[in-house]
Amino acid sequence: MKPEPHAQLPQASTREPQYQRSIDLVSQKGLTTFGFMTNQAWQDDPRHVVFTLARYKFVAKMLSGRSNVLEIGCADAFGTRLVLQEVKRLTATDFDPVFVEDVLRSMDDRWKFECRQHDLLAGPFPCSFDAVYALDVIEHIDARDEDVFVGNIVKSLTPEGVLILGSPSLESQAHASPPSKAGHVNCKTSKELRGLLERFCHNVFMFSMNDEVVHTGFASVAHYLIGIGCTLRKQPLERETL
Repeated sequence: MKPEPHAQLPQASTREPQYQRSIDLVSQKGLTTFGFMTNQAWQDDPRHVVFTLARYKFVAKMLSGRSNVLEIGCADAFGTRLVLQEVKRLTATDFDPVFVEDVLRSMDDRWKFECRQHDLLAGPFPCSFDAVYALDVIEHIDARDEDVFVGNIVKSLTPEGVLILGSPSLESQAHASPPSKAGHVNCKTSKELRGLLERFCHNVFMFSMNDEVVHTGFASVAHYLIGIGCTLRKQPLERETL
């Protein structure tokens, strides 16, 4: 996020000189602010900020070195910078112009990336990428539309491309708060998320997540699921064949 001016600056130097940069940065660039959605999470449930950033760090490490990456459903793109650290080029998209405008308004010159409004249900994004990820998006897509959604994603992937989908597990919804569950119309079990990815990818790797810890443990007690698909099929499989 782009730093904002800070009116009250400490005049004295820090007692330990290695920390003086924290004061100098405020003088030079101001304080960095949260985006719309991260600000709301920080106010309502600060732990959720940690969980979200942990998901982005996992994606960043999985896609490290990729040349051209697309994020779908970036919201305020607060965690996008973690992925930007590891890849050569990144484009972020969201179907809601309110969030895209917020991202563009707060873009930091040091951490620039392209951000555009796009609805994947309306069609594929008009570029080619060697990796695409969507965290906390698929659960908002009606099950009747999920094949269109993922199908449009893979149309923007190179044949050797990687697709990462992250979503709260179906089992977790019994413990989720009303704000967390709002809009969740398509949460899945690990088997169901794997099945969706396998319709489009020959190889799928599933991970579980509890709080900020990503693991390969028992998926039925996972709060969050992350699936990684690669080696795209030439033609998607029909649901009935799985």
